[in-house]
Order: sequence, then structure tokens, then C-alpha cells
Amino acid sequence: MKDLKLSKRVKELRKQNGLTQELLAENSGLSLRTIQRVENNETVPRGDSLKRLARALATTPDEIIDWQVTEDKGYLTLMCLSAMGFLFFPILGVIVPLIFWILKKDKLKKVNELGKSIMNFEITWCIIFFSCFILMFFGFFSGFTTLSPKSILLFYIPLIILYFYNFVVILINSIRIYKEQKFRFVPAFRIFK
Repeated sequence: MKDLKLSKRVKELRKQNGLTQELLAENSGLSLRTIQRVENNETVPRGDSLKRLARALATTPDEIIDWQVTEDKGYLTLMCLSAMGFLFFPILGVIVPLIFWILKKDKLKKVNELGKSIMNFEITWCIIFFSCFILMFFGFFSGFTTLSPKSILLFYIPLIILYFYNFVVILINSIRIYKEQKFRFVPAFRIFK
């Protein structure tokens, strides 16, 4: 009637999670009749119902309606690598992937999940980076250390370590995305959920 692929997708996700229609109804807060109507292709979940269904199926609304979304691992890999903009200026590690995310947010499979992960990681990294920089700067110029080549080197070592860590995390996740494996950006404050 409406869209056979969506009803099949909900049924498939329910079975993957080992849920009966009754358990899905209970976990989602939707009525059993609503679940039956969705799976029998009599209705299409929208808005809050779609969000509840996604939460109960441990997925996102995008994944439920993924029949509309195409997959492009090349774009996902490039989006991940775009976070390397931090090498030129720390905030570029946030801005460039954000642009990639916004451009294909609803058009490509996994872009939303990857975008949120990159944003959470890069924003967390920027907060840590600038906090370290400010703390070291004030410690350095408050007479905490004397000006010598060794003290200047000690000033830069934590920043170099932070840059190296960010570089390695992005590189590893880019390779994982290219190989179609699960990506993981840590540490990350959950700013985007």
C-alpha cells in the first residue's frame, strides 16, 4: 500500500533484535496494533513514532528508512579524512567535516552517525587542546619556569602529543571506514546525540 520496503525493514530489524511484536510495542511505547499495521504495510511511522521505534530497535530513524539512503564508503572515508584540517588550524578539524556532514546528512547511509562521532571527538579534542594551551601559557609566563630551550620544548610536548593522537585516531578510523568496519572516536563528549 504505502511502502513495502519500510515494513520489511522494521520486521527485519525486529527479528535481528530478537523481539516479538509485543516486546517491540512495549519497548517503544507504541500499541501492538500500531506495530502490526507498520509491519503489514498499512501505515508508515513518522515523527515521534519513528523515533520511538528506532530507539526500541537500537538504531536510528535513518537506518529504518535506509531504503531511501544510498551508501558511499568513499564519501565517508573522505569525510573522516577531512577532519585532518586540524593540522592547519584546530577549528578546521570541526568545520570541514561539519560541511561534509551537512551536505549529505539525509542522503547517504551512516553519514549522520559518522558526522556526530567526528563532531563529538573533534570538539572534545579542541577543548582539551585549548585548555592545555591556556594552562601552559599562563604557567609559562607567570614565572613558573624560566625561559630556556628545555622549558620551551616542555611547553610544546603536550601539544605535539595531542596533535599526534588526533592524527592517529582519524587515520585509523578512515582505514576502518574504508574496510567497512565499525569506527570509534574516543574520547568524546556526547554533544551531538
